[in-house]
Amino acid sequence: MSNINRKKSFRELLMSSENVAGYVFISPWLIGFFVFTLIPIAATFYLSFTQYDLLSSPKFVGLQNYVQMFKEDPLFWKSMSVTFFYVFVTVPLKLAFALLLALWLSYKSRLTPFYRAVYYVPSMMGGSVAVAVLWQRLFTSDGVINSILKLFGIQSETSWIGNPRTAIWTLILLAVWQFGSPMLIFLAGLKQIPESYYEAAIIDGANSWQKFVKITLPMLTPIIFFNLIMQMIGSFMTFTQGFIITNGGPVNSTLFYAIYLYRRAFQFYDMGYSCAMSWVMLIIIGILTAFIFKSSTFWVYYESKEGE
Repeated sequence: MSNINRKKSFRELLMSSENVAGYVFISPWLIGFFVFTLIPIAATFYLSFTQYDLLSSPKFVGLQNYVQMFKEDPLFWKSMSVTFFYVFVTVPLKLAFALLLALWLSYKSRLTPFYRAVYYVPSMMGGSVAVAVLWQRLFTSDGVINSILKLFGIQSETSWIGNPRTAIWTLILLAVWQFGSPMLIFLAGLKQIPESYYEAAIIDGANSWQKFVKITLPMLTPIIFFNLIMQMIGSFMTFTQGFIITNGGPVNSTLFYAIYLYRRAFQFYDMGYSCAMSWVMLIIIGILTAFIFKSSTFWVYYESKEGE
């Protein structure tokens, strides 16, 4: 009898007018989540164990895709090394540049709102095809960069995107140029630091560097932590810039993981292999994210925890 009453009360709670209204309002998100996120993720997991070319039915091959990836595919390792190099160089440079700009824009002046808007523009346009094409033209042998160098007496006919040693750096420079989003987040964090901390430091005779190291940086560590996670994930997913500007060349020097995955899927129609590649990258990002979360206990300062 008690079980029947419990089921009845749960059913009444579930179908109450307020709950039904809540389900109706969140139903678009739930439908989108299941149709466009959860079901595709489950499908890619299954397809990663199959041989599938989009035209014929998937054929189960077990771990063959993963074995081929790790043992027989040198381009997989090349794309992995290029992507890791890109991420580990781009993310620190981007965050450092964003923090420097945020510190500069934190000083009050009449033009500060204008500067914030101007510096945010690259982040709004940086991932677009148009900017990628423009960036490509800047670094060609007859591009603007070589023209500027000639003004200073430096004769250069180098195609910066055609040289295996410099091509990746043009893409890194483009990524660092898109510093607007982390800059605004740093700026919001700077505004949350109490002025009383700086006033006390001045009374104690601290200089600007000491205030930055002892006050600003520790108080910004939660913001640095957030930006680090978001920028790392975004950098691992880089595709448009490399695909439009260099298309993975020259000599695979800019063959990002996402570009190689795209080739396997839509040029070679090897969807099973590309799904396996997707899961490998998901696991790598998950491990790195978990490592950053675990290490945050040693370097991220939370004022609330300190108070406890």
